[in-house]
Amino acid sequence: MTNPSSNPAPRPNQPNSSTIEPVPQKSDNKPQPGSWLASMVAIIVLLCSAGLITTFAWISIKFILNPEQVSWLNQIFPQWTKISSNSAKRPQTLKEIQDSLSQQGQIAGQILPLESDTKSSFLLPVFKQRASCHSDCEYIVELRVYQRAENPEFQSVPEQHYHLATQLPVTGPDESFVIAPIVNSTDDNQGSSLHLPLSQVGRFENGTSSPGVWFYLRGQRQQGTSAIAYGHIVHYNPERAHLELMLPWTSPNGQLPQWQKVIAGGDKQLVVDQTVGLEPQLRVYQVQPAKSVLNPIQLEQISLTPPALQDSDYQNALVLARSGLWTPALEWLESFKKQRKGQLLEAAQAQIDVIRLHSQRTKIQADKSWASPSQQVLADLIDGRWEKALQVFETSPQNAQEIATLLKADGGRLWSRVEAQLRLTPHQQPVQAWGALILAAKHGQEKANSWLNGQSKNITDARAYIQNLLEQLNGEVSAYTISPSHPSQIVGSVQPIAEVNPADWLQSPSVEGTSLQKADSQVWYQIQVSAFHDGNRWLKFPFTNLKPPKTSPEKFFWQTLGIDSDPEIQIAVWLPNGEQLTTSATIQAVQLRDGVLRLLVAADETVETLYATSLHQLPLAVTNSALEWVEPLPISLEQLYQKDASRVKAMLPNIWRSLQESGQLQSPKVPDPQQILHRIGQWPVQEIDLTGDGKPETVLTLSEEAIASLDEFSNGSKEDGSFRLQQPPFSLSDKNQFRPRTLILSDNGQVIYTDFKSNSQQFLGAIARLRAVQPLVLLVEDARSYSLKIWSQKNQRFE
Repeated sequence: MTNPSSNPAPRPNQPNSSTIEPVPQKSDNKPQPGSWLASMVAIIVLLCSAGLITTFAWISIKFILNPEQVSWLNQIFPQWTKISSNSAKRPQTLKEIQDSLSQQGQIAGQILPLESDTKSSFLLPVFKQRASCHSDCEYIVELRVYQRAENPEFQSVPEQHYHLATQLPVTGPDESFVIAPIVNSTDDNQGSSLHLPLSQVGRFENGTSSPGVWFYLRGQRQQGTSAIAYGHIVHYNPERAHLELMLPWTSPNGQLPQWQKVIAGGDKQLVVDQTVGLEPQLRVYQVQPAKSVLNPIQLEQISLTPPALQDSDYQNALVLARSGLWTPALEWLESFKKQRKGQLLEAAQAQIDVIRLHSQRTKIQADKSWASPSQQVLADLIDGRWEKALQVFETSPQNAQEIATLLKADGGRLWSRVEAQLRLTPHQQPVQAWGALILAAKHGQEKANSWLNGQSKNITDARAYIQNLLEQLNGEVSAYTISPSHPSQIVGSVQPIAEVNPADWLQSPSVEGTSLQKADSQVWYQIQVSAFHDGNRWLKFPFTNLKPPKTSPEKFFWQTLGIDSDPEIQIAVWLPNGEQLTTSATIQAVQLRDGVLRLLVAADETVETLYATSLHQLPLAVTNSALEWVEPLPISLEQLYQKDASRVKAMLPNIWRSLQESGQLQSPKVPDPQQILHRIGQWPVQEIDLTGDGKPETVLTLSEEAIASLDEFSNGSKEDGSFRLQQPPFSLSDKNQFRPRTLILSDNGQVIYTDFKSNSQQFLGAIARLRAVQPLVLLVEDARSYSLKIWSQKNQRFE
């Protein structure tokens, strides 16, 4: 082995004999291996670039001519750039689109414009039909947007062709969501998760200035006495051709959402009316930016929680508002705003404006004169008018049971107002009085007294006063205050009487003796009173709370009815041409039995003649001061359509359904609104506010001529029987004489009164104004008597 130490390393700068110097070689001009590799890479890059350019050019051409062949790109494209496979289909005419849907078992609805007209683009609702259904059977399953095809091959053809831009599957909101505003948390039936059907789609006109187009989807459900409207708010973003469900909504009073200016300055807000009875519940939504490429806006509710300001006065005001005391809360906030010299955050101003919107509603209700003392009390309590509500209660001992029933039925809203008010101002005696009355009505007087004992010490001064109120609530105060002399205001129906027994009647205090006298040319009739005014308020049948004194009951009746100064009463009937014939009669005696109040009158024999020439309805009895007839000028449905197209479009299907339900039409489906308008556009209607909300209702009276016009259309109807008229229309079985029937529709097109029920014996006689009562009343005749019906804000019906 060689020892490494025997071969020392050479020193620097010392030549090494073992080192061989390289010999220079001649160049042969051959490429080096590194240079060859670089050339190959360059060639590959050029070839790949050319391939990519060719590929992209090919994809572009295919995308223009036939997008379906490049739909595989959806796997790598972001969501907002997806290529719709449906849009790849050959563009179709509207008729071809409708036929294609029909072949799939679906129904194309009426198209709605996305721009000024439907030539360039439109929204198409797609319906399906429920099986084994006979009325209102179609429901929306999808929304589609179609745009005009710009392909050169379709520019020269006469018919417009469209391609599908986007589509949106649609289901209705859950039942539990729809009925939530009218159910209490303790109710057994809270609704299910079942999706309720949607049957209508419409476009919002004159809405917000935010980009895009707004639509509403609508359905209806009958829940007890409430006709609940519900649906979705839909927004279309034309920049991305994107449809989106923005918000589910529900309205117990059947109102569509409205765009209106709630917040001072800026754009409009969307208001969803969830009012139940006299309790205003308004959901207000603002359009706000959203972090979405497809739809950069969203609807955000203006909530009262949390408070926008960390200030005790501001927060106390919101406590009142959340309890329902909108007007006291607004007054508190206005004072707070003055102290701050009007400088508030935008969020705080928005909360104040929402409170103001509610306060406007409650003020209007409380300012009205209500026919029912219980409704007057309720309107005052909701607006925080504690003292005024007590005055109504104290002056209405005969209505104590009615008011007790109102308080007992309170689901907690009135009590929450009492608690909130006493939390901030614990020494208000009127509020303490109402707290005791509510507890006594719901849980008994012992519970009320126990609660009073827990109040502040100064309740001692008012304890005797509140105890008197509790006694009145329990019916222990039965005195009936007779108002000073007032003109008689009586409404009733005239009925024949076979014979008169003077002992059964109370005669005028000014008449001496017990005999009843009349002229030889006169005949005895009895009037069954439907309603009368006692000088303070209107009382209605049955008169179970009318307690005459045992001494001089005749004087009590003559003063209460106002006939001591005005014993004359008019008897009226209507002729077939609408003319009214009247004759006079004199009230001779009064009778009250089992809550039925009757008047004995002597009238000329011409009453029999009047009845014979009339439509065989009951003769109406009314004193001169009782009613003021209201007869608005009629216009045609076509004219009303020109004036308010959206309202007429909403009411036309409901008019048709009412005709179906009455048995006058045998039609398996409801035609398009335009088709209905073409058939009944000349029918006369009247516009008049009957609910007291400042918006006109539509009164449609179906005359014999109107039925005849339907008959003309039925003669030219289709062979499949899609439109057929039943005969005879609305005739009395014994006399076979036509009686006009009436349908009243709300400002959003819903039926709120109808005579159109099959075999109905109810007829609307007239619309009238009662003294000191708002809104107007309906004079309704049934088989036995007349009744006055007024709109109930609480129950949302005429009663």
